[in-house]
Amino acid sequence: MLNATWLETFTTLCETGHFTRSAEALGMTQPGVSQHLRKLEAQVGVPLIVQDGKSFTPTPAGEAVLKVGQARRAQERALKEMLQRDNPDVGEVRIGCSGSFAMWFYPILLRRLRDAPELTLRLTASPQGNILRDVLGGALDLGIVAGKPVHYQLETQFLMREELCLVVPKSQQTDTQTLEALNTLGFVGHPDGNEYAEALLGPNFPAAYQGAERLRVRTSVNQIGQILTPVAEGVGYSILPKSSVDAFARRQEVRIVDLAQKHHHDLWLMYRRGRDKFARIASVIDLIDRHVLPVG
Repeated sequence: MLNATWLETFTTLCETGHFTRSAEALGMTQPGVSQHLRKLEAQVGVPLIVQDGKSFTPTPAGEAVLKVGQARRAQERALKEMLQRDNPDVGEVRIGCSGSFAMWFYPILLRRLRDAPELTLRLTASPQGNILRDVLGGALDLGIVAGKPVHYQLETQFLMREELCLVVPKSQQTDTQTLEALNTLGFVGHPDGNEYAEALLGPNFPAAYQGAERLRVRTSVNQIGQILTPVAEGVGYSILPKSSVDAFARRQEVRIVDLAQKHHHDLWLMYRRGRDKFARIASVIDLIDRHVLPVG
């Protein structure tokens, strides 16, 4: 019987690919992670990794042990879910969504947590492809994506239609209805920025727009709550869903440009078939249903 603690440390190490990050994830020291690895290797009698400087590669034996560790996690999670499935206020629910939706939705989750001390809600902002993969693979219970996902293992539910907005500084006095004026101001880039620019700027400036890669970028931000900070400071413009604009702490310092061609995202909730039978997951689905923004 493999030592469960050492096996969990090894599984985390392989998934993070880094001793320091593994130590942080497990609340351990880096020497402690190394010690667990050596003890597990002694238990199985063969090396489990091959190190090359600071990086490493699992040996064939290490890959086999990793599969055991991942399978044990899945079994323990399934057991925990079975024991907790009928209590909406106990257990864990893992949700994946865009950063903009997370910015709007997280305060709602916090209110739910105050009412359910034994409930754990994990909200992860991820690209759409990752959300679909993780819902299908079981790493996420619920996913919110733009556009209806199609897969035989999924249940889907339309949530809302949300406007994509061109946002400029409130203090901006010059005309921002031309792409030339916007390029003078400069684009505040973010992980979804190019996709949003293609969706909104192309239709509104068809003669002048030459693709997101040709935009003049003033700065880039990957933290959703900070994307509009440069805009509020008057040093750029950006494009975000309206929920992100409304949730921005300095909302009064930015304005939405009224464009001729509007663009909306249809947001859909998805989960694996049968997951809504778990009481805690059903309660979060109901929470989303009751708080989604109005269509428009």
